[in-house]
Amino acid sequence: MTMVEKFKIGLFPSDKHHFIVIGLFALIYLAWTNLVVGFRIDHFNFLFFLICMLLAHQWTRTFTYSFVFFILFWIIYDSMRIYPNYLLNDVRIIEPYEIEKAIFGITIGNKIVTPNEYFNAHNIPILDFLSGLFYLSWVPVPLGLGIYLFFKDKKMLMQFSATYLFANLLGFCIYYMYPAAPPWYFAKYGTAELFNIQGSAAQLVRFDQLIGYPLFTNMYTKNSNVFAAVPSLHAAYPVITWYYARKKGLKWASILIFLDIIGIWFAAVYSFHHYVIDVILGLLCAVTAIYIFEKWIMKSGFSNILDDYLNFVHK
Repeated sequence: MTMVEKFKIGLFPSDKHHFIVIGLFALIYLAWTNLVVGFRIDHFNFLFFLICMLLAHQWTRTFTYSFVFFILFWIIYDSMRIYPNYLLNDVRIIEPYEIEKAIFGITIGNKIVTPNEYFNAHNIPILDFLSGLFYLSWVPVPLGLGIYLFFKDKKMLMQFSATYLFANLLGFCIYYMYPAAPPWYFAKYGTAELFNIQGSAAQLVRFDQLIGYPLFTNMYTKNSNVFAAVPSLHAAYPVITWYYARKKGLKWASILIFLDIIGIWFAAVYSFHHYVIDVILGLLCAVTAIYIFEKWIMKSGFSNILDDYLNFVHK
């Protein structure tokens, strides 16, 4: 059988179950975004891309199915705009700032400032640029490991992405229990409670100015939750990625991801998006998610569910 013939065989789903799954997903997603979330062009683009990937070929279909937990993460995160956390609990604005100053405050003369305020007064272009690059890496680094695992170890890919989703769910729960304003909000608005405002790129705007394009500005104006500073999930993502790279035995990748961890943690504070305490809580969120998933969830029968799912994916 030639390569062309093999390619043609996988062009469309051969099992009717795939058509049922794809059709149900499209209908449910359209109903959800239209009737509940509020339909945007982003939703159409997202759905169109997924359907093309699921129908195009067996390889693209398997690839998309394998990243189901990342897809669920995005849908859940986007849906948080339905019921913002500030409707459930009071937003903490001054409290995180005072805690930060008490624990990590830097004394300058007779004044105590937070690390955010210190870096804002002592910023330099090279750090502005590097912080922007590191803060962008929260997407490609986990996806890069995911793509590698897709080719080398699909079962570990499912474990990695499920842990990633679980860490997000933990973080989202904390967002609702403890809505907290980021440092840039307090610096810009003080203690005023303004709920209908757009997100801000904060000091990442300096990266935008360096590259001559409003990358972070455009990104943060679409932010679905302004009062979601505690914990910093940006700080959690590379930790989970590092753990699974180590578990797979990827020595050099683990070293590079560890450097990325340090870079993202620094960028989170330097860019005025998070307090140091947010970063520490993000680390604890990642460690907790890994421990619970590996020690409890995987031993509760979830491993068998992943095996059954992978069998379906490869039909």
